Amino acid sequence: MRRGHIAVVAAAGALTMLAAVPAHATEYSSALKIKGVQYDAPGRDSNSCATGNTDEEYLTIKNYSRTATVNLKGYVVRDSTSTNKFTFTKNHTLQPGDYVKLRGGRGTDSDAHNVVYRNNCNFIWNNDKDTIYLYKPSGAHADTHAYTKSANDRDGNGYITYHG
Repeated sequence: MRRGHIAVVAAAGALTMLAAVPAHATEYSSALKIKGVQYDAPGRDSNSCATGNTDEEYLTIKNYSRTATVNLKGYVVRDSTSTNKFTFTKNHTLQPGDYVKLRGGRGTDSDAHNVVYRNNCNFIWNNDKDTIYLYKPSGAHADTHAYTKSANDRDGNGYITYHG
């Protein structure tokens, strides 16, 4: 085999290895990442706006940069089917190391209390398995995580931590 052929075979093998990596294991270059998800709200699920518990289901997004402040406006969060999707339409800045909890239900967004409400009383995450996608305003991936209740939630409390 000539050198050129060896390089092509090696490159093809590397591409095959990259293609085999599942989406939940992919690391994207983004200061914002998913810190954790309360995918199963405590108690019996009820999406009633008046008495339900959708505000107990939340996604924690953290700014892991040591120097950059990030504005969430334009970032998009969605589930595996893209049926459930939320776009940050207002300015909400995260200082380095800061986080925000994106909650279901209705409420008042607050930078001081690190909370943004989806103003939607439907649950976004499945209780058995789902994939969480976070996109930058440009449409580029910021972070992605797949989970299954049986594999990722060993203590059964409905919360999974990513990126510590």
